[in-house]
Amino acid sequence: MSIALSLGNNLTTGGIFKPTAVNNTSVNNVTDFAGIAGGGTLVLLSTQTASASASISFTTGIDSTYDEYIFKFINIHPATSNTIFEFNLSTDGGSTYAVTKTTTFFTARHREDDSAASLTYQTGSDLAQSTSYQRMFFDSGNNNDDGSSGKFHLFSPSSSTFVKHFFSRFSSTNITPQIYDSYCAGYGNTTSAINAIDFKFSSGNIDDGIIKMYGVAKA
Repeated sequence: MSIALSLGNNLTTGGIFKPTAVNNTSVNNVTDFAGIAGGGTLVLLSTQTASASASISFTTGIDSTYDEYIFKFINIHPATSNTIFEFNLSTDGGSTYAVTKTTTFFTARHREDDSAASLTYQTGSDLAQSTSYQRMFFDSGNNNDDGSSGKFHLFSPSSSTFVKHFFSRFSSTNITPQIYDSYCAGYGNTTSAINAIDFKFSSGNIDDGIIKMYGVAKA
């Protein structure tokens, strides 16, 4: 009864929580948002900011704690125009990045002047049982109005039974100028645990940008 009365006192007549219902004291008493919210909650594990960086690698935190990892890319800007942003996986903590991959890659594009638009499978951007770095989005320019943002999902990286599936999606602009919507999907053909990932441009540095790594809480 007392719980019901307390709850009622924190609601407006329209059933909306009053501003006083959530305060510093109540928030401080919460120790596990993921546990309260249930499965699927994103847990921020790491944030890296590029500054004329040759590459950005995540070599810790990828383990059996989570079945899915999500990387979010915010305003990734190259130092060199029309270069390729790419990734590779590692099974040895980042000592080498050369996991065998098979992938698919396609793009939708639209020019600012409306002179061209297309949806195309990019056969030159996929891999077939290759250890090479995989392209993540179409060429980005290095002007101030160029750059890219997007996300990358990696599933069950610690499995010792199954291959490691992944996909990415990016929005990027280049010097034409035009917008690209780039999709990549594939799998790392290994039953060894993936425990590190590397992101870089094929030439030149990552001039600027933020990459955040999240774990998806298990149900």
